[in-house]
This record gives sequence, structure tokens and C-alpha cells, in this order.
Amino acid sequence: MAWLYLILAACCEIAFAGSLKLTQNFSNLKWSVIFVTFYVLSIVLLNKAVQQIPIGTAYAVWTGIGAAGTVIIGILYYKEPVSFWRMFFLCTLILSIVGLKYFSETTATPA
Repeated sequence: MAWLYLILAACCEIAFAGSLKLTQNFSNLKWSVIFVTFYVLSIVLLNKAVQQIPIGTAYAVWTGIGAAGTVIIGILYYKEPVSFWRMFFLCTLILSIVGLKYFSETTATPA
């Protein structure tokens, strides 16, 4: 269940990062509310995930999925450039996320 929380948290991160540009420097109330809602939800879900997943792994996976998803949103919706190197490093980021998931422990050790 913790990994599901983490994936949902990362999806919320993609949503808040993707909506940031639409807030128009927080002058657009609708998009600002959407941004804040997804931001808070992302942190809450991340917090639930780190109760069972090591914090280093959870945070790296959360930011990695968020970064990869935000790059894809930028390309698809904001017409940001696509180049070989950009896609190469996006793929290495995704492979790193998969590696962290594959090689991480399933439960956090208490401090």
C-alpha cells in the first residue's frame, strides 16, 4: 500500500508542477487553488508512504517520477523542445527510479 501512496503522491506532484505555469504567478485564482490542493495532497501522501518505505528511497522516487512526468507534461502541453539528449537523460532518470524501487527494502528500519 505504501508504494501506491508514493505513486499517487508523485502523480499529485506532476499535477501541481504542471499547473504552476497556469497560475500566472498566482494571479489566476482557479489554477492557484488547484496548485495548492495538489501540493498539499502530494505531501500528505508522501508522508503516508515514508511510514513504510525508507525516506531516501521514497523521496528519490517521488521527485524522480515528478520530474519525469513534468518533463513529459512540458513537452506535450507547453511545446517544450524534444532532443535526443533530453530524452536520453529522461530515460536514465526513469531507469534510476525503477532501480531504486527494485533494490529498496520494503520496510523502513526504525531510527
